[in-house]
Amino acid sequence: MGCYADRVLPRIIDVACGVKTAGPLRRRACEGLTGEVLEIGFGTGHNVPYYPPTVTGVTAIEPSDLGWRLAGKRVRASSIPVRRAGLDGQSLPFVDDSFDAALSTWTLCTIPDAEAALREVRRVLRPGGTLHFLEHGLAPEEDPGVRRWQHRLEPVNKRLFGGCHLTRPTADLVTAAGFTITDMDVFYEKGAPKPMGADSLGVAFSP
Repeated sequence: MGCYADRVLPRIIDVACGVKTAGPLRRRACEGLTGEVLEIGFGTGHNVPYYPPTVTGVTAIEPSDLGWRLAGKRVRASSIPVRRAGLDGQSLPFVDDSFDAALSTWTLCTIPDAEAALREVRRVLRPGGTLHFLEHGLAPEEDPGVRRWQHRLEPVNKRLFGGCHLTRPTADLVTAAGFTITDMDVFYEKGAPKPMGADSLGVAFSP
């Protein structure tokens, strides 16, 4: 699993997360970002082209060395400075109130302790800072059949895709960490099987 996770999985994720249908969703998630931004689960840099000009710098949290290398071309092409400054979203190496905004796209599903990561994000955000998120997770309550399939498929999905959970309740996790959600859209991602494509896209602020 070590070789697969280190050398193969980042390449699979790079391709899977680079599909054309993801572009408009990434653009929406990045809208309104401003100032110094913390991005957890930076991956291979697919969000970089969508950073708005109001962003002055991005600090990337990415555990995979290969993922960071694959992001190199996108990072070098960016007019906004991007630096890698951490490996673990659950333990951020920054003092309190360090960032104006945070960005997380299809990341909370794989972090072992998503609640701890969100608490850390809130800690390093300045008061009034915003968390922009685009995550897949537990399907809406009105779709119990999809939820059942998510629970059935999750063990296999976790093994194949680096611990990726299908049943995490995104909104509940965000609010439990102390954020207030101001805007959220829940939908099924176009072209994805419903159990894998139940998305939540929104903005939350840190009081």
